[in-house]
Amino acid sequence: MNPNIKLPDQFLKQMEQIMPTHLSMTAFIDACKRPLRPSIRVNTLKISVAAFLERAEEKGWELEPVPWCSTGFWFKNSGEDDVRLGNTAEHLAGLFYIQEASSMMPVTALLHDQPELGHVLDMAAAPGSKTTQLAAAMENNGVLVANEFSSSRIKMLHANIRRCGVSNVAMTHFDARVFGGWLPESFDAILLDAPCSGEGTIRKDPAAMDNWSVGSTEEIAETQKDLIVSAFHALKPGGSMVYSTCTLNMTENQQVCHFLKETFGDAIEFEPLNNLFENASASATDDGFLHIFPQTYDCEGFFVARLKKNRSVGSKMVKKRMGKFPFTKAEKKDCQVISETLENNLGLSLPENTSIWLRDKEVWVFPKNIETMLSELKFDRIGFKLADTHKKGYRWQHEAIIALAKGIESSALEISALDAIEWYKGRDIRPSELVGKGEVIVCYRGQPIGMGKWVGSRVKNNLPRELVRDSNLFSQ
Repeated sequence: MNPNIKLPDQFLKQMEQIMPTHLSMTAFIDACKRPLRPSIRVNTLKISVAAFLERAEEKGWELEPVPWCSTGFWFKNSGEDDVRLGNTAEHLAGLFYIQEASSMMPVTALLHDQPELGHVLDMAAAPGSKTTQLAAAMENNGVLVANEFSSSRIKMLHANIRRCGVSNVAMTHFDARVFGGWLPESFDAILLDAPCSGEGTIRKDPAAMDNWSVGSTEEIAETQKDLIVSAFHALKPGGSMVYSTCTLNMTENQQVCHFLKETFGDAIEFEPLNNLFENASASATDDGFLHIFPQTYDCEGFFVARLKKNRSVGSKMVKKRMGKFPFTKAEKKDCQVISETLENNLGLSLPENTSIWLRDKEVWVFPKNIETMLSELKFDRIGFKLADTHKKGYRWQHEAIIALAKGIESSALEISALDAIEWYKGRDIRPSELVGKGEVIVCYRGQPIGMGKWVGSRVKNNLPRELVRDSNLFSQ
């Protein structure tokens, strides 16, 4: 128990009024004061669940499946006495994402019984847990527009997208209220994990409710209403959206959904989540929403609603200023040269659902589905950077290796644990008794971790400076 966690009396009174009869306030308070069970989600863009579980067993990790996410697991133990999970080899290679279990539920709800999706919007994407979960579930197909309004969180969003080998994301940086007018009826599915008062996060952050008040939740709800209306306008008729928060009060949850229903009438339908997973009914409301109190599944408090757009509501596109788009699509002959050189140098090929774009001396790979939106929205970053051109050819980029390589290429170089630690420290390595030439995809335990270049018996380290770790790295 954490004695430092303080729950405001007014908050407890509010919870007592809305708590379902089969739950008790004593259990609620006890759960709020218990530390969270650590949980992770396997990144299937990099490794299968079965292969990851073999790795986990080797490390002595005892894992328990998260019932609403086939790739999610709680830790019974971390298996690491001295090394934090974020500094393990598996995390650095993007094999898993450290993600609270309840936050995996919105993506599961959004993609449940969905056909293949061409255009998906994540309206409040940072730090990237749900964006990378969506991309993995989409198998990097289609296009996923990941928007984040907070400038301070954009860098972390990009870092997580890159680490996890995501290639179908286009990042934007807007107040998400613009999407309904800028891209009306454009998305097959939308996730609005809305900014909220964070009442459900107190187990992770004891200071989460230091500034809590009824007035602040009502103020936040007004922003949430603007966002959900924008999302509804941006959604295609027949499409579904998920509205979720990590808070517990009804003002920011049920009332926001009912506001949308009152605004658009029978154009909106609440899609029940009672059977989303085993025992989901324990958290289901009369409307089929999931209102998750922390004691029910021993996780963070959360709210998840799935809403369907039955018909068009006459959403109109507003005029906007578009700056000059700085990229040009590569000509067929350029595409052929780039693709052949990539294959000859590294044994890599580009996915069929991508296209090559050029900006000055830069070569980029975009998801093809983004092309219909290029004239309608300004993007901060699309896809991944493949290479810089120079007089002798191409300088391939780290993020391209992480997105494309599987560790089985002819240019793959398997290194030892000691060399891998040196690699993550930004140092050149000297694989024992090996000498080579040209560029190589550096791998540890079969997973690509970067690219280097032979200089005699030394492999020059090309790891981006911002990814260098100086201490407390994995030891096996």
